[in-house]
Amino acid sequence: MWYFHGGIIKINTVEEKYILSIDQGTTSSRAIIFSPSGKIISKKQEEYTQFYPQKGWVEHDANEIFDTQLKVMRSVLKETGISPEQIAGIGITNQRETTVVWDKTTGEPIHKAIVWQDKRTAEFCKRLINEDYESLIRQKTGLPIDSYFSATKIWWILDNVPNALERAKNGELLFGTIDTWLIWKLTDGQVHATDPSNASRTLLFNINTSEWDNTLLDIFGIPGDMLPEVKDSNDHFGYIGKELLGANIPIEAVLGDQQAALFGQQCWQKGTAKNTYGTGCFLLMNTGSNPVLSENGLITTIAWRIDGQMTYALEGSVFIGGAAIQWLRDGLQVINDASETEALAKSVEDSNGVYVVPAFTGLGAPYWDMEAKGAILGLTRDTTKAHIVRATLEGIAFQSKDLLDAMEQDAQVNLRRLKVDGGATANAYLMQFQANILSAEVEVAAVSESTALGVALLASISLGLITDKELIARLSKGTKYTHKMPPEEVKKRCEGWKEAVRRVLS
Repeated sequence: MWYFHGGIIKINTVEEKYILSIDQGTTSSRAIIFSPSGKIISKKQEEYTQFYPQKGWVEHDANEIFDTQLKVMRSVLKETGISPEQIAGIGITNQRETTVVWDKTTGEPIHKAIVWQDKRTAEFCKRLINEDYESLIRQKTGLPIDSYFSATKIWWILDNVPNALERAKNGELLFGTIDTWLIWKLTDGQVHATDPSNASRTLLFNINTSEWDNTLLDIFGIPGDMLPEVKDSNDHFGYIGKELLGANIPIEAVLGDQQAALFGQQCWQKGTAKNTYGTGCFLLMNTGSNPVLSENGLITTIAWRIDGQMTYALEGSVFIGGAAIQWLRDGLQVINDASETEALAKSVEDSNGVYVVPAFTGLGAPYWDMEAKGAILGLTRDTTKAHIVRATLEGIAFQSKDLLDAMEQDAQVNLRRLKVDGGATANAYLMQFQANILSAEVEVAAVSESTALGVALLASISLGLITDKELIARLSKGTKYTHKMPPEEVKKRCEGWKEAVRRVLS
């Protein structure tokens, strides 16, 4: 047994053993080998195809996801010379909500995976809201009705793929988020399972009873036989077939990517929080053993269930975080590389009154406006690209502040330190502005791979490979940013931001 809110009992370490983290993200498949105590040994990454068949639609090829994931797993083993027998266990962390439906017999998806960013079910969501299902669904799941989550994506596939609903009713089809799909493929169809952190993102899992909910299944018209078994996050999820990696390696931990980052940032105490700056921004706060239903547009979600003990979190999602920097590069073409943004932002005294609201795919929490459109406000003749770049970085930080303000109100806490990770944390201007606008300390993770680290640590603990001494060693501090902006300036800037958001809300 071990106590995941603050530490664990001492266990002997086996130094020659390693943990392999599968980190399956929105744009790439990654494999990272960790020592049991969380040291990165090696990592590999492979991008895969993004499909945009219609405006607002985003799809992935589930088979390509598996193929690229297997490729990087093999590659990282080959590069390091570590034998498959030295991998004590595997942890899986994944993009959440992305939906795969496949044939139970052949293993072939019946449609491309529908990605969490996809907006094709927005009208269906409006219909459910107009039919007064919102309160019921939020009470059961902690989630709003939104195209972000899996259930509406399953409904769309069953409604649009010929004979899909009939086949599902006959028990011929299976559903899974990406963790479930990878587990099923890696175990050669022997295990159809997920964990509560992923199940809680489907709009079908009752977070109060820890079960798939028949009322919700009826609302969405989804046969229950399609759904995976829900195991503890640190449960045994079967063995990878020997023919894939050369040994039968156990899968010992599964967490959705943002919950894995929360665990990797060691936010095990109630009231601790982290923000991940990736394609989007995801801010999570540990709320302990009881779910806190938000009154400020946030999501109530399951952080993890370990040895039968549930931990909940509040979450706010910014749909466009690092993707706004990609837009500067690929859309506006005002930069050639993301690394240029820091120097450009620092080259001007301020944003010259410019605000960028990057609502390219609507606005997430706390606004939840699927129809909002992005905007640049405050342009004048003397606006330069440096002002726009600076305002874009600030827009990422303002969105994160909106989330944190809502969390503090819901959880009735006053957060003094925010732990952060993700690619954009390398941007010193963004991190300093984030600390300024929060009037709080921002601490960048000492290990940049917080998501993969989280599931590696959980697998290591599950297998008894680490001690509390080694875990404490992972607490080495990263770069800290302390707030330096006067309170009156913070207030002025935040008021300007809220006015900009008001103008883009539909």
